[in-house]
Amino acid sequence: MNTEIIEAITQIAKDKKIDKENLRDILENIFMQMVIKKYGEVENFDVIVNFDKGDIEIYQEREVVEEVEDPITQIDLLNAKKLDPDAEIGEVVVEVINPESFGRRLIIGAKQSLNQRIRDFERERLLEEYKGRIGEIIIGDVHQVNKRGIFINVDKTEVFLPKPEQIYNERIRRGDTIRSIIKEIRQESKGTEIVVSRSDEQFLIRLFELEVPEIYDGIIEIKGVAREAGDRSKISVESIDRRVDAVGACVGMKGVRIQAIVRELNNEKIDIVNYSSEPMVFIARAMTPVKPIKVIVNQEEKLAVVILEDDQMALAIGRNGQNLRLASAISGFQIEPVKESEFQAQLEGRPVNLDDLTDLSDTLKIKFIESDITSVAEILDLGEEGLVKIPGIGPKSAQKILQIIENTKMPEVEEDEESSDL
Repeated sequence: MNTEIIEAITQIAKDKKIDKENLRDILENIFMQMVIKKYGEVENFDVIVNFDKGDIEIYQEREVVEEVEDPITQIDLLNAKKLDPDAEIGEVVVEVINPESFGRRLIIGAKQSLNQRIRDFERERLLEEYKGRIGEIIIGDVHQVNKRGIFINVDKTEVFLPKPEQIYNERIRRGDTIRSIIKEIRQESKGTEIVVSRSDEQFLIRLFELEVPEIYDGIIEIKGVAREAGDRSKISVESIDRRVDAVGACVGMKGVRIQAIVRELNNEKIDIVNYSSEPMVFIARAMTPVKPIKVIVNQEEKLAVVILEDDQMALAIGRNGQNLRLASAISGFQIEPVKESEFQAQLEGRPVNLDDLTDLSDTLKIKFIESDITSVAEILDLGEEGLVKIPGIGPKSAQKILQIIENTKMPEVEEDEESSDL
């Protein structure tokens, strides 16, 4: 094979980022397949690709015999001496096979096989390269938009942004430069497809890491994210350094950091809340932009009831229930909102039992039961003066019991400034 053809193949491999060693393996394998198609499964052939000489050499080894029974593996002495004048019976001679002798049909097949192998190699290379980049933000130029999705060029590599991974209310046009996160690698019939996303929760997390150095450095930790792309997101953060305000750092001076993220997400609203390991506190924060009056939590069943001012109910639920869904998702609790007026009516319409006093110790509950006291109303009737007459209850305990009852009726949730609604 002449030098021009080798140079052409080498240039193709260079464009496809295939190194010489891999290209050599591909070519040697293709021409060995040509040998097998023409001669069958034989072991006396060898293929050597020489890039320095710009040639592909096919060698056939045959044993010199007096009478040829198998022309593929044997050669008579007369023809052997044409290859090697010193050849003798029993020796092995080597003949260089001209690739053109394989015929036009096999050559065309080899060309098709080469193209396929290069595509396969390119697919494998992309697969290995991008497997290690899943979760990374990339920047590319949009070059094609269709009903199925958007194709983006990133450093001469095409990535795909499917319809479900787009921000639904965002309009992207050909020629736009956009950022996205590498989500997965798909093996399609047409080849390897690198799928990117702008709607994934991880994209929001990576944007915060880019814009907020304290998150990238590990001073602030993102504890959770709940997102409905294009509309609203909630993100909980926690600072490991008491000197650093987690919410303030994420918002930035005059809101510059959070506004950069909001613009990237097509003006998606983002609620930033300080994380708390105490469910009642965290759920109250997660309900931003409203502040619940009271939060009642059932840890075992992961249920929470939030008591709200009557005029705050619609805001707490949000459009189509969005705020409530996001608060439930980020807190891990199924949240049921209740108006303050309805909650008060429920309290007034039923007796409050000792079991409702969750802050009351089991020891005190037992003392009440032993004294035939089973409801909160009976305790209130006794008052502090009557409580101290119960064995084991002193003045301080009596005051604490009455305070617990008062708090259980309708305690106010302290104002929480540790949240941001953008």
